Amino acid sequence: MSADGFEAARLLPWRGGDGKPAHVIADSDLPGPLSRRADVVESAQLEMAGVLLGHARQLVDESGPEELRYLVVELTRILTDVLRIAVRVRS
Repeated sequence: MSADGFEAARLLPWRGGDGKPAHVIADSDLPGPLSRRADVVESAQLEMAGVLLGHARQLVDESGPEELRYLVVELTRILTDVLRIAVRVRS
């Protein structure tokens, strides 16, 4: 808790309706439903990243341009999610 009595804002693993980053101010000792939901989403995103990385390793040597393009799009999307989580954890 900071000196003014408020917790630091947590970056959520999704964007708000306006496309801007979404945050919640929560008590880390007593997480609310939104913080718990964010934990579940982050866990799923990390799991998906691992699965996608496994597919990428298989496809790199045996795929044509269309499959590789799709792979790059999905890897970019999931890497964005993972970096969002990493930034939150690091701060």
